[in-house]
Parts: sequence; structure tokens; C-alpha cells
Amino acid sequence: MFVPLTTPTACRRPCLRWSWALAAVLLLALTGCHAIDFAATDQTPPGVAEPEPPRELAMVSLPAYRLEPPDIIRIDVVRLVPRAPYRIELFDVLQIHASGTLVQQPINEYYLVDADGLVNLGPTYGVVHVAGLTMEQAAEKITRALQEILQNPVATVQLARSASAQQVAGIYQLGSDGTITLPHCGTVRLIGLTVTEAREAVQRQLTEYFEFPQVMLDVAQFNSLRYFIVISGTGGGDDIRRVPITGNETVLDAIAQVNGLPRISSKTMWLARPTPGGIDAEQILPIHYDAITRGADTETNYQILPGDRIYIMDDAAIGFSSYLARLTSPVERLLGITDLSASVTRSLQTQGRDYNRTRRTSQ
Repeated sequence: MFVPLTTPTACRRPCLRWSWALAAVLLLALTGCHAIDFAATDQTPPGVAEPEPPRELAMVSLPAYRLEPPDIIRIDVVRLVPRAPYRIELFDVLQIHASGTLVQQPINEYYLVDADGLVNLGPTYGVVHVAGLTMEQAAEKITRALQEILQNPVATVQLARSASAQQVAGIYQLGSDGTITLPHCGTVRLIGLTVTEAREAVQRQLTEYFEFPQVMLDVAQFNSLRYFIVISGTGGGDDIRRVPITGNETVLDAIAQVNGLPRISSKTMWLARPTPGGIDAEQILPIHYDAITRGADTETNYQILPGDRIYIMDDAAIGFSSYLARLTSPVERLLGITDLSASVTRSLQTQGRDYNRTRRTSQ
């Protein structure tokens, strides 16, 4: 005879009460280990400091920028003519002209010196090794090679583009010692120099290899001057962003750097500015977000200076909701298993009653 699985009502109720009691104890234990101190999240920043800070429409000019590691600079070549007597290098581009050649196959083009030091004059004339030669020597060697095929050929060779000159142009990062290395042209120390002084230093270094070199130099990334954006309550602690500064950013530019305020953030924020006085001498400047964004108010849209910290508070309600969800998720999973067990038990009970009823009817 089939014996249905039944749970007396008197037993189910104590079990359910014990389940809720266990959940409550677990919740209290977890919250006791990590109490929420709302007083510690007071959204009123410390007192406002003086004097008047620079802001939008009233900015100040920063001192001339001086290069520091790990800044990144860009060098562009304006004029680099190798010093005579120049010797041909690999990957130079030569302009070669030869008289007395075949009409269908003239020699009057630009030719690349390949990795083996050869120039290829075409299938009829073949290749000639020119690396390490002066222009005059290369012209004489090409003329001799052509004399084996042509009558009275005369070749001339000119430098169209120096491989060394092209390698100078590019992006450079200041090393920890404040120097950069120019390909084939040595090392230049740029730490502490302005952009103009750095350009002059590079040109002086290139003078050893080129006639009256001229280059352009600019800062590609101001990595040594930066400010910080601190976003509170992002889940795993504060989210800290380090942003290079160019000198004209405002608070609104800084918020744009983080793609606006995160969902968990409030509109309570302030700017902390270090001062030369040291400890307890910093400026604390409140920021009125709505006034800046909705009213185009420039009063608290401060100009960002090197070393500034913008602190954005989290929203206490959203933060507590997220915190509570993390605390209750284990209990919800536990209660979910209990509900599933009770559902299975009820299903088996129903099946057992139906089975017994069917047997009695058949008898």
C-alpha cells in the first residue's frame, strides 16, 4: 500500500517559524559585523576656504610647462639635411638619373636602398650595392655598372630622403632619468625644460649629424601634471581616476572625463586643493552641480589646477539599497530552497492522496 509523504500542519508551522527566525538571526549577524554609520556619511563638506579660486570666465595662466617623466612628446621634422660627406644608409631614398639609357627603360626615379644596401635599377640594369658610399662614389659605381650594358652612360645620385632623418620624427616618452633617445643621434636630457627649451636642445643634438636642423616639438600627454576624481560608493570602495591636465579644464570638464555622474552618485561634491602650507592647509571648495549644469552658473565651476581632488559623494539611499540587497541575497537563496522543498512536499502529498482515492474506487 502506498504511504503518502505528509507533513502535519502542526509540524509545518514551527518549521516555517524556525526558517524565519534563522533568516532574522542571519541578517542581524551580518549587519552587526558591518554596521552602517549614516553620521559618517554626512554630505556636508568641511568649511569653505579662501581666497577666491580661479573659475570659468576668470581663469589664470599657469606657469610655462616644464617637462617631467613620464611626459610624452611629439617631434616633427621640418628640415634635416645630413652633413657632408654623407654616406648612404639602409632605407635611404636616392634620386638617380642616368643618361644614355634605353628609351623604353629610362633611369630617372626615386630608388630605395634595401636591407642589403642595394638599389634595384630594373630587370635590364640589375642591382648595385651603394650602402656606405658617398653620393659621388655611388654615382661612379652605378656608371661603371651601366657601362657593361650601355655606351657612355653617366649617372648622378642625390639624397632624396635620409632614413635617419625620418626616424627622428615620432613619439617619445621621457624616461625616469628625464631623457629621450633619438635614433642614430644619441640621447637628449629634457627634464625641467619648457617646450621651447626642449626643442632647442633637440636641435643642438641633431647639429652633430645634420646641417642646420629644424624640428617642431610639442607635448602629446601631460602625464606629470594631473588631478584626481574620487567617486565614492562604487561597490568595491572609492573609484579613483587620475587625469592628465593641460591647464584649461574646469569642474565640468572633469565630470565629462568620467562620462557624467554614475547612477550611485549624489550631486554633493567638492574640490580639495593642496596648498604649500602642508597639513591642514588645503582649500575645500563646494561644487553646486545643478547650478553649473542647469543654470550655467560659473561661480563653482572652478578651474582645475595640478594636484586637485574632486570628491563625489554617493547617494545614501541608493547605497543603502545596494548594501541591503547584498546582505539579504544569502537569506533569499535559503528561503528559496525552503519554498522549493515545501512545494515538492505538497506535490507528493497531492499525488499520494490521488493514488489512494483511485485504489479505493477500483476496489
